[in-house]
Amino acid sequence: MSIKPRLLLADLDPSTGRILLDTPVAALLEVELVRSADELVSAVGQAERSVLVLSQELPGVEGTKLLRRVMAMDPGLIVIMTSESGRIGDAVEAMAVGAADYLPKPLSARELDRKLTRALSLSHMRRTLQSAARAPTSATALGELLGRSRSMEAVRYLVSQIAAGGASSVLIEGETGTGKELVARAIHESSARRQGTFLQVNCAALPPALVESEVFGHEKGAFTNAHERRPGIIESAAGGTVLLDEIGDMPLEAQPKLLRLLEQRTFRRVGGLEELRADVRVIAATNVDLAEASTTGRFRPDLLYRINVVRIQLPALRDRLEDLPGLVAHFISRFNASAHRSVSGIANRALAALEEYAWPGNVRELRNAIESAFMLHPEMTELRLEHLPAAVRGEVPAGRARSSLVSSGPVQLTESERRLILDAIRRAKGNQSKAARMLGITRFTLRYRLRKHGIECGDAAALAQ
Repeated sequence: MSIKPRLLLADLDPSTGRILLDTPVAALLEVELVRSADELVSAVGQAERSVLVLSQELPGVEGTKLLRRVMAMDPGLIVIMTSESGRIGDAVEAMAVGAADYLPKPLSARELDRKLTRALSLSHMRRTLQSAARAPTSATALGELLGRSRSMEAVRYLVSQIAAGGASSVLIEGETGTGKELVARAIHESSARRQGTFLQVNCAALPPALVESEVFGHEKGAFTNAHERRPGIIESAAGGTVLLDEIGDMPLEAQPKLLRLLEQRTFRRVGGLEELRADVRVIAATNVDLAEASTTGRFRPDLLYRINVVRIQLPALRDRLEDLPGLVAHFISRFNASAHRSVSGIANRALAALEEYAWPGNVRELRNAIESAFMLHPEMTELRLEHLPAAVRGEVPAGRARSSLVSSGPVQLTESERRLILDAIRRAKGNQSKAARMLGITRFTLRYRLRKHGIECGDAAALAQ
């Protein structure tokens, strides 16, 4: 049985089929051709398809009436309407009836490929939403790591291997919002430690003086306001897993104690003399370059080598856009359930806007954008362009371009941004991590901007002239 998406081509003109087969996406499809309205209705009634390319001039029934009929038979079918007339009125009428897109003839292979690719994304999303509505289930921890891209398949494979193995230390790297905590929880809940406790501490969210106490605990009188003995998360998560988030911000004073914990499985509370044993898996997460931090004295090299026993690199959302439709479907389904709503899916223009946005906040930003639409538009039955945040719609004022870059927010890829990046790299003498800090963005975001502008760091000084 084929696992390819099934496309139904309803057209009497043989040239349409030849053009379709010239598109790159055709290799990913199982294509079936019908030449009349009766054949089309029979085919739709017999099996489920992903996409229908329907000619307005198909013999048997007027095009719009036929469209209504097949949409009633299969509401999840994505339809691209074609017409020899090319009249605006035909396009408007087809879209009003329920077509996802419209193409005038003669067809362009390039344009057909673009619209088919988007139609397949919409189809996958709609089918996912329909399945969730029919049989809502609670996902496993590993199942929450969504995405069909190769990069996410690799992440899930690593998580399953780590969970089954005995590696005591794991390093998860990735930009803000890529799901580092989700991966850490998946490792814990898929492992033999799942009956134990999962605890975490964000090293960047606490004053440096409190990080050591939060991780290792403290004795009564160890410092001002230490009125009683308090165990830290290492002690409290015995038999379980500890996530040290933003490990790059752990104070240097606490790093030797963590190194000792990882090497000898022992630690002392702050102000204590007793050696305590620790039976925990330590997972460290970071969105900074720890190798660079170790060369500048902000992170101990020996600790870096010790926590980097097994490394997982999480991809940015903009580098796995093929996962976007599935993620959108997942969040729509989740908010439908929690808010008792029945949002059916996403409009073409809205999906296009999501695909064209850079997503500096990654999956977290996508989730927030969809949640915001649910909250601000209680009447919404389909996620449309106007429901999305202004930044995602590309409506950020040009005057905010520089401040947006500094805050890792949405940035238009303009010449002014290019000059700003070049100037930072020139002043950093080609050091990407240093240039990223100057700009107030992560190294991963800077690399994305460099690729978009076609900038090579080695040539930055010359390019900036």
